[in-house]
Amino acid sequence: MKNNGVMILDFGSQYTKLIARRVREENIYSEIFKHNISIDEVNRLNPAAIILSGGPSSVFLNNALRIDPEILKYRKPILGICYGLQLLIHSYGGNVEEKNSGEYGMSKLNLDKSHNIFSNVPNEINTWMSHMDQVTKIPSNWRIVARSTNEIIAAVSNHDSSRIGLQFHPEVIHTEYGKTILRNFLINIADCSTGWNANNYVKDQIINIKKEVGNDKLIIGVSGGVDSTVAAALIHKAIGNQSTAVLIDHGLMRKDEAKTCVLALKKSLDVNIHSFDESDIFLSKLEGVNDPEEKRKIIGNQFIKSFEKISKKFGDIPFLAQGTLYPDVIESGFGVGGKSQTIKSHHNVGGLPKDMNFKLIEPLRDLFKDEVRKVGIELGLPSDLVHRHPFPGPGLGVRIIGNITKERIVTLQEADKIFIDILHEDKLYNKIWQAFAVLIPIKTVGVMGDKRTYENLLALRAVTSVDGMTADWFKIPDSTLAKASRRIVNNVKYVNRVVYDITSKPPGTIEWE
Repeated sequence: MKNNGVMILDFGSQYTKLIARRVREENIYSEIFKHNISIDEVNRLNPAAIILSGGPSSVFLNNALRIDPEILKYRKPILGICYGLQLLIHSYGGNVEEKNSGEYGMSKLNLDKSHNIFSNVPNEINTWMSHMDQVTKIPSNWRIVARSTNEIIAAVSNHDSSRIGLQFHPEVIHTEYGKTILRNFLINIADCSTGWNANNYVKDQIINIKKEVGNDKLIIGVSGGVDSTVAAALIHKAIGNQSTAVLIDHGLMRKDEAKTCVLALKKSLDVNIHSFDESDIFLSKLEGVNDPEEKRKIIGNQFIKSFEKISKKFGDIPFLAQGTLYPDVIESGFGVGGKSQTIKSHHNVGGLPKDMNFKLIEPLRDLFKDEVRKVGIELGLPSDLVHRHPFPGPGLGVRIIGNITKERIVTLQEADKIFIDILHEDKLYNKIWQAFAVLIPIKTVGVMGDKRTYENLLALRAVTSVDGMTADWFKIPDSTLAKASRRIVNNVKYVNRVVYDITSKPPGTIEWE
């Protein structure tokens, strides 16, 4: 492995890639592998440490996911998180049992500060838990180093600290001192080498792209969002004029988005970009479709068909590049281990047709949003491009609940622009991870100009996040919300009521669909 990095074995957790990201934040290279990797491959790669992820299974079941038993004899430190802890306990002769009640969400722990995994951590911390099964007996020569306040075993270690298990999730930002705990394992216990950063990632991807594409040509789909813009810049840096950027206007972009995107890419990146209006065919395919999963699949399929048709204008092009990120992969159920639950199919992952003629190039597939921004800065992209709020590939198709029509699209475009403009006016935009409006298929009674109205309900959403895997609703000042509501109702036809979404992720998602 590069830089004597960290090997992460995936057991189907939604947080596996988040573990990898936290390791990289310490400038330590990390890579995710399937749980059933062989000891021969582990020895060949020679990681400085191994981390076992969480997962939805129970270690005591016959079909539970296991590791090669020889890995337990590996000479370097191993950290187990959640299911990983339970697997270590079970493998070394302890007991794990299903209980009637579990721990979900925040849980307070009492720590044994004598263990160096908790160096520079207070005696009591709040942590993020997500488990039903519990450790009821630890193996011999092991000790308990943390319990939750309800006496559930929360952390264990063997006699020489070469094997450590955490029932909680230090990788989730809600865990207090989670980064410190991981750093203690990586630096103090495993003695990992530091030095990996965005510059290294760019260099590696340029090599990979050149090797993959060779002398062939490639088209990259751009949407105006941060991900596709950074992907276009990275690919352009790697293979130059062998790549052509294509923006397909599916009719579901923000107001004036297509025009703004094309101009920005031409001016900032000198990218060869072409725009094609395919809105009529997308909207005809979506007519009468209300199910969000079906919408995503229709949009994903039509994108590929449109790209296949348009690519013929540029000759024989075997490669299609897109700005897929790892949260897209995780939520679509396509994690490394292949055991992740599908939260929602992203159009560019779960919505792609199986029989497409392109081979996909996805240089950002292993990154989270904030890592993508770092890559964009490394590539020299303008800050205002790099730090734009995320915008989903299916666009307003996932922000119009229910049936999609041209009238409803225009309504949402106008309302969304007003909301974003006001956030800029009140200097809140850069404090927010993502903000947008959602058109809801509910009509409400109102009074406008002394007349009764019966028009649409509109929801506003704004969240803070680091990586998109978890998020908290942003506390917009009352004055800003009042301004947004007043301006939207006064200026947007067919809207007479505005509400604000104060749901965090989890239990909600950032987008509504």
